[in-house]
Amino acid sequence: MRLFKLPFKNKKNHARLESTIQLDNIPKHIAIIMDGNGRWAQKQGLPRVAGHREGMDNVKRIVKAANHFKVEVLTLYAFSTENWKRPTQEVEYIMKLPIDFLQHYLPELIEENVRIQTIGEVNNLPKKTKSAIMRAIDETSNNTGLILNIAINYGSRFEMVRAIQDICRDVTDGKYDIDDITETALAEHLYTSHIKDPDLLIRTSGELRLSNFLLWQTAYTELWFTDTLWPDFSFEEFEKAINDFQNRKRRYGGI
Repeated sequence: MRLFKLPFKNKKNHARLESTIQLDNIPKHIAIIMDGNGRWAQKQGLPRVAGHREGMDNVKRIVKAANHFKVEVLTLYAFSTENWKRPTQEVEYIMKLPIDFLQHYLPELIEENVRIQTIGEVNNLPKKTKSAIMRAIDETSNNTGLILNIAINYGSRFEMVRAIQDICRDVTDGKYDIDDITETALAEHLYTSHIKDPDLLIRTSGELRLSNFLLWQTAYTELWFTDTLWPDFSFEEFEKAINDFQNRKRRYGGI
């Protein structure tokens, strides 16, 4: 079984292309908006759900690519709070995908030393979906490699409102004074309080927007867009995004 969907003809050519990547400047946290599954299926003359299935298989390939480059955190936007508006049959199918993915690929993820985490309102997912995710989190909790951070039932605006509500409760309970509410305090109440902000955000399918994804956390994230639909997003394009990241100068508001 191939670890990556490689476009290279041979190992020598692969090594030549990879030599452009500076291994000491790999983005520690990469976030991906995995867009274009439905359009991929329609282009193939298939139902939309076939695109979601193909997209799920590509998750495995890109996780291995991230591991290959020793990325520390890979956050994947799997299902947003807005996605519940989609047709019921499609939503039901998407909710089964984490179950199938983890059933088939969890042993490989464990072997790859991947640790699974989530952000979003997991408690509001269907019981079987939540159970599969919690089992995967538990079974990978002792792994020390790449954190596969799955954003599921996630919405950034809801996340920020929830954080503000928690801070207000802390003020009411006397844990905070008003002057203690800082950017750091708010960040500590977000789902992502345990991980650093993304260095690089990738969006597939040609759309040029964030779609309510990590709005606070991406304030200084480098953005990279591609027209490629998610099921076709390959190791080569992942490498291209990293290479582009390494050719940018991150000023954080300075000169």
